[in-house]
Amino acid sequence: MAALTIGELAKRAGVGVETVRFYERKGILEEPPRTASGYRQYPEDAVERIRFIQRAKELGFSLAEARSLLDLQVRSDAECHDVRLRAEKKIADIDEKVRDLRAMRRVLSELTQACSEGKTSRECPILDCLAHGSTPMGADGRPRMREK
Repeated sequence: MAALTIGELAKRAGVGVETVRFYERKGILEEPPRTASGYRQYPEDAVERIRFIQRAKELGFSLAEARSLLDLQVRSDAECHDVRLRAEKKIADIDEKVRDLRAMRRVLSELTQACSEGKTSRECPILDCLAHGSTPMGADGRPRMREK
């Protein structure tokens, strides 16, 4: 199995060299052995590891969550159910974010409808909201979930 330089690894994995270094610093990619002249020599399987991390990130998993999934992949005692639980939690997190985004959209829609031509910027409900927090917000600081 041929060793890869950091540039070759980055290119084959579809990431930048700095991403490879970042993953090393975070411990999600093992620091490879170096040649006598100091060049990193990555194993071929590092390409698939980085691609796995990138695909996990595309699905909304954090770097820590991707590491956890990688750990499950190599554990002989892990079960698919363990992975499913993490995926279900991620789905719940995404659903919560979608609810929050919909609520923010509703608030912004209400504010833009209240903003009419002819008003000065001192009378602008959007600027007033940003300056004074005068939005329909809940106690948790998130926009209230009001249905129209």
